[in-house]
Amino acid sequence: MTTGAITPKLTSLAWPLVAGNLLQTFYNLADMFWVGRVSPEAVAAVSLMFPTSWMFVSVAMGLTAASVALVSQHVGAGNDREADNVVAQTLMITVAAGLTLATIGFTFREPLVTLVGARGQVYTDALAYIEVLFVAIPFTFLFFVFRAVLRGAGDTKTAMWLMVFSAGLNVILDPFFILGWGPFPEWGTRGAAVATLISRVLVALLGVAILLKGDWGVKLRLEDLRPDWPVMKKLVSIGYPATIDGAARSFAAVAMAALVARFGPIPTAAYGVGVRLMSVSWTVSGAVGQAAATGVGQNLGANTPDRAAEVTWKATAGTMVVLFGAGALMFAFPAQAMRIFIDDPGVVAEGVVFLRIIGPFLAFFGGLMVVQGGFRGAGDTLVAMALSFLSRWVLRIPLAVLLAYQGTVAFAGVSISGLGWGVTGLWWSWSASAIGSFVVGVLWFRLGRWREGVVEKESKPTTAD
Repeated sequence: MTTGAITPKLTSLAWPLVAGNLLQTFYNLADMFWVGRVSPEAVAAVSLMFPTSWMFVSVAMGLTAASVALVSQHVGAGNDREADNVVAQTLMITVAAGLTLATIGFTFREPLVTLVGARGQVYTDALAYIEVLFVAIPFTFLFFVFRAVLRGAGDTKTAMWLMVFSAGLNVILDPFFILGWGPFPEWGTRGAAVATLISRVLVALLGVAILLKGDWGVKLRLEDLRPDWPVMKKLVSIGYPATIDGAARSFAAVAMAALVARFGPIPTAAYGVGVRLMSVSWTVSGAVGQAAATGVGQNLGANTPDRAAEVTWKATAGTMVVLFGAGALMFAFPAQAMRIFIDDPGVVAEGVVFLRIIGPFLAFFGGLMVVQGGFRGAGDTLVAMALSFLSRWVLRIPLAVLLAYQGTVAFAGVSISGLGWGVTGLWWSWSASAIGSFVVGVLWFRLGRWREGVVEKESKPTTAD
């Protein structure tokens, strides 16, 4: 990414990430498709628990942001041996964090499900789903980090093929465990989580084996599996804002799901399906943002910050063009999209309202994610974190309370006079926050304070063993 025409190289780096994320989205949609054959309550349960589980997985987002920034900038500077050491240090931190969070989540799963507003059959289905996902967290962490270090080295295709394996296996297993095909038990929502667990375990083991082999740009060296405290400190210092960023996003998703749940299972189910359909924006923009992070990191390592900025702007513009088209389709055919997953007329009707409010603004969600990727590639994870807080906690959640609820509502110690739009107000809060935070993100990136990077420029390349 440090020489030659930017657009072809960015496309080459991004398309495997887009393909891998599309597969991840396809797996999420397949989960919702098969769970939708169980009951609306099962759909509502998965809708509530999906953001809750990601609240824990958000820690891995910090580790991946830090590892991409360090690996890509070391690779851009020619410090391949230092990049390998970052891989080992990241792996050790990941294993410790994954096991700790899985234990905490599993221990407090029941009060957590109650806290997000699950009741009755929705509570039962949600608990069955989330307790298995907590077991899968350490393996999910390993896979995330595996993808990140290869991405930092510029290899996005290997992780894509592992995603093909993981998502494909999950989709195949879903109907057997959810609906009880053949000799398997009919586990409903628990079955969806079991299919995820099996696929994540296998793909994590394969990822570690690939890193040990070391034929893909970086290598996991056994002699590096001892604490290198300066590197670990740097990983934590770069990673903690991204972890807080991910946690803030996840908490906001949980808070929004809880706000929706107050209007009953029909809006909750519609919200769950609608958010899954919205994930097309995260699929494309998340992947392009990851590619932009690699391009920015490598170019900062090579002391070409103007080229790093060009990578970000071209990635943002291309992503928004694609998402304007996707949003137009979402606006034009909302009922058809909803009926793929559930036939309940009430859920479909509410989903149509949701998609027609979100669709025209889908590109702004994606554009912000790409700009944040540019900041993360520079190691400026504090700014990326601030933009997430702005989007969700400064704009979306307060707007949701203001627009949806009638009368005076207390929020974060402040009394807000609600407009009483009902659940439609929740949907509008998404679109309004997307526009506002995108504008701020673009202006912030133009300031150029991210151009220094996080790898010392005086460090010399060393020869790999």
